[in-house]
Parts: sequence; C-alpha cells; structure tokens
Amino acid sequence: MSLGLYSNGTGNGGKDITGLQAAVSDTPAVGIYAGINPAVWAFWRNVNFSALTDGGAAATSANIQSYMNRVAIQLVRGNDAADLCVADSNYYRLYLESLQSIQRITSEEKASLGFTSLKYLGAGKSMDVVLDGGIGGAIGSDRMYMLNTEYLHWRPHRDRNMVPIGGDRMSLNQDATVKLIGWAGNLTCSGRQFHAVLRA
Repeated sequence: MSLGLYSNGTGNGGKDITGLQAAVSDTPAVGIYAGINPAVWAFWRNVNFSALTDGGAAATSANIQSYMNRVAIQLVRGNDAADLCVADSNYYRLYLESLQSIQRITSEEKASLGFTSLKYLGAGKSMDVVLDGGIGGAIGSDRMYMLNTEYLHWRPHRDRNMVPIGGDRMSLNQDATVKLIGWAGNLTCSGRQFHAVLRA
C-alpha cells in the first residue's frame, strides 16, 4: 500500500494504485491523468520545481526554505493552499537542519537540540512536514511533495476495504492460521494545480 501510494499506476499490468507519481508528476504537461490532457488544459498541471534547474543549485540547508517558499506560493488560490508536506530522508533532513541552525536554547535544565514535529508556515497556511524516508520509505530520494489534502481522495471499494477473503488457511510449517485480506480502490485527485513536487 505504501509503495502503491507513490506509484504511477502502470505496474502489475496497470493494476497498481494510481499514486502521487501520476497525480503530482515530474512532467506535469505530459500524459493524460483522469481523462484530462494537461498538454491541452494548463489548469490540470501540478507545480514541478527542480532544485538544480529552477532553483539554480542543489538543495541544501541554506536554500531549502527559499525553494519551499517559491513552490508554496504557486499553490495558493484564495483560501486554498497546501497543508501537507511529505519529504524523503534527504529533504526532511535539510529542512530540519535549516531550523536547527536558528534554534536557541532557553532552558539550561532542558537543553535539547532538534524538534519532535515540524511545520512550515508560509503562503498563508500552516503545513505539517512529515518524513516518509528512513527504513521502508517509498517516496524516492531527493523529493518533497506539497499537497492540498482537500483535493486528494483515498477511495477504497466499499466491498473490498481490508476485508477477509475466503476461509481460514492452515500453514504447513507452523502452528498458525492465515486469512487473506482484500483491498481494492485508488487515489484520486480533483485539482492537480494545488499540488507540487520539489525535487533534485
């Protein structure tokens, strides 16, 4: 499920979840998504920001906030703005280090470095910044998605939303009973222009 959330939907004979690689594409003007051609309809293109190409240099702790500002501002329409930022280990670390460099310890008894959770405040909205890297992270490297969760929808099938399929099955080599669990559904997007990918 985690891998599928980031997939482009073409794996397993087109049966994979149509995930963020399709909804928030690195090439937003190419390919048809949800039956709409973004080459024809510009409103159906997400924001794609390359640190090297659009920013002029690889992302570092010194410039990551500037890049995030440049992307977040493009996602605002009235009260609509991105409210979730999902980052891989590298970009999450860069953002964390950019905040640690300005952190000031105010209590000698409770001196600590770092933060238990991160936020990004910009473009008129508070955005949670979460890590999907580390062990088992499926997002890919040097990648950060800025998402407006009002326009992303997780749509499980009502009859296949993590339900048991068939009867109990006995394991051949252990004293255990196994049950198959079935799921069907997709990730859908109703407004690509409200999402962005910040990448290397």
